[in-house]
Amino acid sequence: MAMISNNTMIYRFVRNTVPTAKPNSISVCLQGKGGHVLQKKNVLNVCMVLQQRKNHETEKKLISKGDGMKGFNHVTEMEVSKVEQRLAKKKFERTTYLLAAMSSSLGISSMAIMSVYYRFSWQMEGGEFPWLEMFCTFALSVGAAVGMEYWARWAHKALWHASLWHMHESHHRAREGAFELNDVFAVINAVPAIALLSYGFFNPGFVPGLCFGAGLGITVFGMAYMFVHDGLVHRRFPVGPVANVPYLRRVAAAHQLHHADKFRGVPYGLFLGPQELEDVGGSEELEKEIKRRTKMSQNSDIL
Repeated sequence: MAMISNNTMIYRFVRNTVPTAKPNSISVCLQGKGGHVLQKKNVLNVCMVLQQRKNHETEKKLISKGDGMKGFNHVTEMEVSKVEQRLAKKKFERTTYLLAAMSSSLGISSMAIMSVYYRFSWQMEGGEFPWLEMFCTFALSVGAAVGMEYWARWAHKALWHASLWHMHESHHRAREGAFELNDVFAVINAVPAIALLSYGFFNPGFVPGLCFGAGLGITVFGMAYMFVHDGLVHRRFPVGPVANVPYLRRVAAAHQLHHADKFRGVPYGLFLGPQELEDVGGSEELEKEIKRRTKMSQNSDIL
């Protein structure tokens, strides 16, 4: 840099001939009055080299950025494809289970109705209407349906979460496919119901009538359990207006807390689950879960 008489400043770049850690480095030197700019050509060369280097670095950054965007777009497309595959798989599973649920429900309910009709029509052929037997049959049907709730609560805690956990565990994990190993319990509970219904249907008399009523109650409970537990709580198939029943919303929220395991597994029952939670001080958590599920349901409706 040289001082001129008119107080202007001139910068001069000279090539450093002293060996350093960085050879051919550029230095700025200061000259006194009367100094001359003797290396104008070198100054231009240095500027051109610096500019070329700068352009090269900028170009590399742009290329690097472009490659990054391509990679990002590729990853995004892969993620979108995976999401679409999961949604398609989920839709197929829901459809499969819905068809199975509808066919079994329609089949079982139609057979139960026909069984009730034909059984009592046969007994009225003699002209005497079996009032007592009919009353006891339907009373036992209601009793069996309520009793199944307490049986399911006990079996859920003492068996499914104990010695039969290797089967029930599939219900507490992410489901792979339309069905899970835990569905076997529904088939197991159907065996005594079918046996009682068959015995009561093909044999006249008071005792067979009671057996028929017990089998009918177990069947009604099983159908209700499937719609509320599998449909409303775990959304394995759409349940329509069932989801708008206030008490069933409480039932669904209570069972969701069972899967959250906030109260050592309580509630183990289904339809009386809210009462179980109240007994262990879970009323506040139950209300929070109800609000959460309601908000989630409203958001899904909007979407």
